[in-house]
Amino acid sequence: MKKIEHSELIKLNEAEYKDKIYACWLGKNIGGTMGAPYEGKNDMQDIKGFTSAPGKPLPNDDLDLQLVWLAAVERLGIHGINAQTLGEFWISFIGPHWNEYGIGKANMRMGLLPPLAGDYHNHWKHSNGAWIRTEIWACLEAGRPDFAAKYARDDAFVDHGTGEGTYAAIFVAAMQASAFTLETIRECIEVGLSKIPEESRVAKSVRFAIECYEKGVTLRDARNAIQQSNADIGNGWFEAPSNVAYTVLGLLYGEGDFKKSMIAAINCGDDTDCTGATVGATLGILYGTRGIPEDWATYIGDEIITLCVDKGTYLDVPETCTALTERVLKAAKLTLPVNHIYPRYIWNWQKVELTDGETELPADLLERYLNCPITKERDAVEIQSHAVTMTNTCFSATLSSPDGVDVAAGESKTLRLTLTLNQDVIGRIPLRLTARWWLPDGWTVSGTRMITLHVPEERRLGSEMLVEEYTLTAPESLLPQNPVVLELSPVGRVSPLYVPITFLA
Repeated sequence: MKKIEHSELIKLNEAEYKDKIYACWLGKNIGGTMGAPYEGKNDMQDIKGFTSAPGKPLPNDDLDLQLVWLAAVERLGIHGINAQTLGEFWISFIGPHWNEYGIGKANMRMGLLPPLAGDYHNHWKHSNGAWIRTEIWACLEAGRPDFAAKYARDDAFVDHGTGEGTYAAIFVAAMQASAFTLETIRECIEVGLSKIPEESRVAKSVRFAIECYEKGVTLRDARNAIQQSNADIGNGWFEAPSNVAYTVLGLLYGEGDFKKSMIAAINCGDDTDCTGATVGATLGILYGTRGIPEDWATYIGDEIITLCVDKGTYLDVPETCTALTERVLKAAKLTLPVNHIYPRYIWNWQKVELTDGETELPADLLERYLNCPITKERDAVEIQSHAVTMTNTCFSATLSSPDGVDVAAGESKTLRLTLTLNQDVIGRIPLRLTARWWLPDGWTVSGTRMITLHVPEERRLGSEMLVEEYTLTAPESLLPQNPVVLELSPVGRVSPLYVPITFLA
């Protein structure tokens, strides 16, 4: 690995990159299989290794769901991936209805788009179902933690909305994507923390885990303190802040040793298949197959056993870690060269190129990872309760209902529209928009119909360029589901934007 001064390009040796992808999935299978028999046990454990039969991994939804996301990327391309398109794949190809999975799908079927689908009456939005399925985004956006975090966030929106489960997914995806290019797990953890709010429960729990390790607190005492600090969340063994922190405890207390790290995380109890699988995948990315003990790799084998995927006639999923690695590599060759465009900002420096030569990295890569504001500033607008965000080439629009989406007959609701421009596309010319509402029979609306967005001098991502408020009033006779759509048509442009939000009687 070579460090290059004043470089904006990340060069990854393709063979090393492929080896890390394979080790990611192998480590995921090892941890999920070893941890599964202890799932849901609230007490500290004292495991020594596998209890399952050799030669086959146990099925695990942590890996299953990511096979569906790979199929989505293969069919739609990386720019076709967002919370809404992933929601459609949820409904089509993912069978289980337990906890947040079922609530997210039920809410989407009622017309609620993510993140509303993950927010509405969802007791489980602070739980574990999203941060356990981040590896596909880390592998496809290797060395680009902000982009991996973006797709993990959109993924989590479907069934965790604006809860701690979404911040957990952002953290883990960024940590894992940076593990392709950084040298220590501690650096990767700091990158993950830099992408989520400091006041979030996930961030506080991870920081506390780090503090315990640095002070020499025993693993048992650290684990117990973390569990007690999050008991008020109310999800028992299935809440995200503690389980993510247990994963970090395993990564830190294991001190780079795969077996020691895995056993430490699983011994913390609670959602043990998830913590073990994430430790295995993360260390697999960081060290490649050389970091995975040969006896454990042989014990688990190469096969992938699915549990949650409804393949039907239309979904072709890989059946081995080897096949999965090949398909991820093929997809990554299309995603890594992509320059991702966000409102008023193109992040050009984070370019990744696969090469036959030596891996070359910018000398200040860690500093760039830690100081890039793109994730937090973008999420400041888009992670809002009761909100839906839509984007086209010219601008983004976030429509939020501060008082929720339940509505009574004759009731008025305030809708807040936040608009941001893609300055790099439209240049310095103001953008004029015509706002038109499509409403169910009997509904009325008041508010601005013509909007002008001026380009600011300061090129910053995510600042609120314009906020408009509208008042919608329901009729005396309501349907169970009341979809309203805001049509925003840019004058002199070809791409209108439609922002839907559904009110429930």
